[in-house]
Amino acid sequence: MKKFALIISILFFAQLAEAVIETYDFDNEEQEQLYYEIINELRCPKCQNQTIADSDAPLSRDLRFIVQQKIKVGETKSQILTYMQERYGDFVLYDPPVQPANYVLWFAPLAIFLIILVVVISRVGRRKVNPATGDVESKDIHSKEKGE
Repeated sequence: MKKFALIISILFFAQLAEAVIETYDFDNEEQEQLYYEIINELRCPKCQNQTIADSDAPLSRDLRFIVQQKIKVGETKSQILTYMQERYGDFVLYDPPVQPANYVLWFAPLAIFLIILVVVISRVGRRKVNPATGDVESKDIHSKEKGE
């Protein structure tokens, strides 16, 4: 039994030892801050709802390395984001630009909210509450036709 527990614990700790912590060297603190700022603004193309800073996907590791290399060369934040956008599309940006191609994504929630608001206001506006009895009288045409 002790041998079995020893084997299980060795396998468990061997897997923990396999975890790699990425460390990148930067020339100064501004470059390091820029690196963390950029990797928190880029979405992982594989994970779809994580930044490349949060993702453990191999693609995210590669993108973090590319960002680090571009910062070391001296590229600016806008140059790096433009490179990533050209390579992976608008999806890679957590704050994509407003363009005619994605108007639906930007404005559909607002349009749906406004439609629901108009419907609710029009339905509530047709009702009349009798203060003496507390009954709600509806001015709905369909309810009068049914004899209700």
